[in-house]
Amino acid sequence: MPLAIFALTIAAYAIGTTEFVIVGLLPTVATDLAISLPLAGLIVSVYALGVTFGAPVLTALSRRIERKPLLLGLMALFIGGNTVAALSPNYEMLLVARVLSAFAHGVFFSVGATIAADLVPEDRRASAIAMMFMGLTVAIVTGVPIGTYIGQAFGWRATFWGVAALGVVAFAGIATLLPGSLTKAAPASLLDQVRVLGSGRLLLVFAMTALGYGGTFVAFTFLAPILQEVTGFSENSVSLILVLYGVAIAGGNIAGGRIANTNPVKALIGLFLLQALVLVIFSFTAASPALTLVTLTALGFLSFANVPGLQLYVVQLAKEHRPGAVDVASALNIAAFNLGIALGAWLGGRVVGSPLGLASTPWVGAILVSGALLLTLWSGLLDRRGECGEPLAAAN
Repeated sequence: MPLAIFALTIAAYAIGTTEFVIVGLLPTVATDLAISLPLAGLIVSVYALGVTFGAPVLTALSRRIERKPLLLGLMALFIGGNTVAALSPNYEMLLVARVLSAFAHGVFFSVGATIAADLVPEDRRASAIAMMFMGLTVAIVTGVPIGTYIGQAFGWRATFWGVAALGVVAFAGIATLLPGSLTKAAPASLLDQVRVLGSGRLLLVFAMTALGYGGTFVAFTFLAPILQEVTGFSENSVSLILVLYGVAIAGGNIAGGRIANTNPVKALIGLFLLQALVLVIFSFTAASPALTLVTLTALGFLSFANVPGLQLYVVQLAKEHRPGAVDVASALNIAAFNLGIALGAWLGGRVVGSPLGLASTPWVGAILVSGALLLTLWSGLLDRRGECGEPLAAAN
């Protein structure tokens, strides 16, 4: 892989840490700010919604900016957002800080995914995207457990100071490793950008992304309290379990990129099916420490394995149906990922606050993933009809 892709991976690591570290800190933040657990879960939802709405709008507005200065500006915003989070005296200010960081997140991954795909031969595009997203997975392996430990030992604000420092390292990596002359698509017209949302084929994939990726977050958002209150692990054990979960995610991300290179739809069908099954199983194994570790390993592997395939599939369909707005389509899929997170975290909070309780979050998430599976089967059918020359006007 070119060094430029590793620069993107470094930045993705910093962004991934700030996005997911809050999962391990929810009980700590809730106690410190004197808020309920479902209300603390909204910290995850607000961040995800910031990415959802910030990614497509800001990506479209920044298309005339050269890629390297744009990425450097985004990392500067990221550093500022996490600094504000570290200084937040209350819940409301923390939400504002999370939104600032989310704006940087959304544009970075939408632009970065297209850059990564363009830096390698066509048959390695999914692997290149997977390598960039590897920063997210490595963040879960190391950044999230370490950040959780720091937050438990020194307070959650110390974690955000550490994340801001990671942003500085990422800024230096982009400045050093990314070439100054990065190719970028010709600016799309406003009509082209709006037409992305008018494509039934792309809307179908966005829905696949939101349901398939977001389904896991119904339970993952509240993983720390599940492990402590349902399974019976100690608070100190949560950091170690997050390491195991993160290692499984890293493996799944790599495998997902490889199997999606040639046929992303086929890969996604198998991954969504397995993901839904494992979530249902987790509903029954959560009460057993030993079985929980086994189930979480499988769930971690599947949670991110669908990311490269979903992103590649969107790029493929955008080039076919909306070639003037590929970057915007990519940004909207990043928005769909985070809309799924927001939906999953919100729904998980509703489940936790209901008589169903924490232990029901996995099987509720499985329902969302099953919806993604059905949509993927439908999209694959539309692809095959297109190859046979049948009209797809209704889907376009």
